[in-house]
Amino acid sequence: MTSSGKKGLLLALIAMAGTLPALEAQAGATVNFGPDQSVSLGFGMRTSYSSVEHGAADGSRSNDFNLDSARLYLGGSLNRQIKGMFNTEWDGDKIRVLDAVGEFAFSPELNVWAGRMLSPSDRANMAGPYYSLGGGYWAGVASRYGYNGGIFRGRDDGVTVWGNLLDGRLGYSFGAFEGHTFGIGSLTQSQANAAGLRASDKPMFAGRLQYDFWDPEPGYYGTGNYLGTKDILAVGLAGRSQKNGVLTPAAGGDYRSWSLDVLLEKRLPGAGAVSLEGAWYDYDTGNVVRAEQGKAWLVGAGYIVNRFQPFVRYQKFEADTGIDTRQADAGVNYVIDGYNAQLAALYSRTKVTGADDRSTFSVTLQLQY
Repeated sequence: MTSSGKKGLLLALIAMAGTLPALEAQAGATVNFGPDQSVSLGFGMRTSYSSVEHGAADGSRSNDFNLDSARLYLGGSLNRQIKGMFNTEWDGDKIRVLDAVGEFAFSPELNVWAGRMLSPSDRANMAGPYYSLGGGYWAGVASRYGYNGGIFRGRDDGVTVWGNLLDGRLGYSFGAFEGHTFGIGSLTQSQANAAGLRASDKPMFAGRLQYDFWDPEPGYYGTGNYLGTKDILAVGLAGRSQKNGVLTPAAGGDYRSWSLDVLLEKRLPGAGAVSLEGAWYDYDTGNVVRAEQGKAWLVGAGYIVNRFQPFVRYQKFEADTGIDTRQADAGVNYVIDGYNAQLAALYSRTKVTGADDRSTFSVTLQLQY
């Protein structure tokens, strides 16, 4: 290959890549080309065995081995200020774009991201399945953002301004996004136009404020638990709003949601670390999709010592239809290498109003590099 061809290949890789989202555990193999110029590659996977009550076709307990997730992380840096990321996820059938973001890092206090990403929301959604206690709340009981909407895995196209102030203790993020992704049965703006539904096309605005009273948590994405490596006392407030954000073939309505989350994690001298968390949610779909309108809450606790981390959590979503969804979890993680390698066993019991209780036992292996 000629030198001009090599240069073109390098520029193409850097142009489509970026630093991986904010957590050192995501860093993979990095190739440096000059001062603050690099390309990095990483991967993540979660595979599991699960047994679900009434999960088989004949109504008996099912037994399944699943590849829950497989991701490739590609990152690149042109200089200290201009970076980007391009991450993919296997959706069970094909590889899809997960994140594609151009990053402009003016300072720790001011960053601008544009492209496809998670919009600002609660801690559980921002941490996602790879950085939460026992795999997070990806089932969508209380934290419903990634479950109900988004282009893919709760992502959306837009722009976010974020930063960390007051020595990193005050984190903020505010952005404008495409939206129109809320509730089962809702339409995107283009689908609404095709169906002849008259509705304005306003952006979705999303924001989050978080204050850390003890150790700071820098970065845009977060983590649901620090596995005993930090002392955390954090309070976060998040909200989303979009005019005509909920569109169905029958009607349209405004979308609003807000949440309050708290995380306390304290290291105990010579005795591991204890963690407590809680969150409250309010979802409003303008009375259009009442099954996704209502209030939700969650609480959880964990204790880590000698790599073992038992934990419990409870979630509830009270829909305006009068149908409640409750889920109780109890499990234990074996932490091999932080969030890079974990083995988890989890027992869950889910109850939906008017339906039979359903229990699930699963064993999950998570690997990242």
